[in-house]
Amino acid sequence: MVKLNKIYTRTGDDGSTGLVDGSRLSKSDPRMEAIGDVDEANSAIGVAIAAFDGADTAGLMAGLSRIQNDLFDLGADIATPGTDFEPSEMELRVVASQTAWLEDEIDRLNGALEPLTSFILPGGSAFAAGLHLARAITRRAERAMVGAHRIHGLNPEALRYINRLSDYLFTAARRANAVGDGGTGAGDVLWKPGASR
Repeated sequence: MVKLNKIYTRTGDDGSTGLVDGSRLSKSDPRMEAIGDVDEANSAIGVAIAAFDGADTAGLMAGLSRIQNDLFDLGADIATPGTDFEPSEMELRVVASQTAWLEDEIDRLNGALEPLTSFILPGGSAFAAGLHLARAITRRAERAMVGAHRIHGLNPEALRYINRLSDYLFTAARRANAVGDGGTGAGDVLWKPGASR
């Protein structure tokens, strides 16, 4: 159980921060870069959710809430040093079932979409555009996690999860555009190569 009754501790004033095991490292360490990017992706999902203004015909809201919770799990996983990636009472780790759920949701959402005939631009409704932004930030978080993994060795399942999450957000943005405006959404905004030349 987490209990926060004081927001500042002053322990990070020297540029260091604490990990789950009590050890400390620089706030500029690649591990902390990855944690920060995961937090930013989570915040971007929250902004996208706030932009939602229609009936949830695609069942996206429950999925996005679940993902936001999973991203806290992911942050805790990254903040836990060590090479034993099995979850325990003391160590929260991302597990294969979390990644499998994303894959199932991608397949479900994609099953209701027309096949792509072009790359798409990140836009459409405000909700879909927010999901595209979250997707781009998630890709950055993945790059940061790969960098941290090379130095510290992260949970391989955490790396699979973040890779799959960007695929989910892409598919969710497409589905949001397809069902927007009561099911009469404008659909994807297609890239027109060289259209401005």
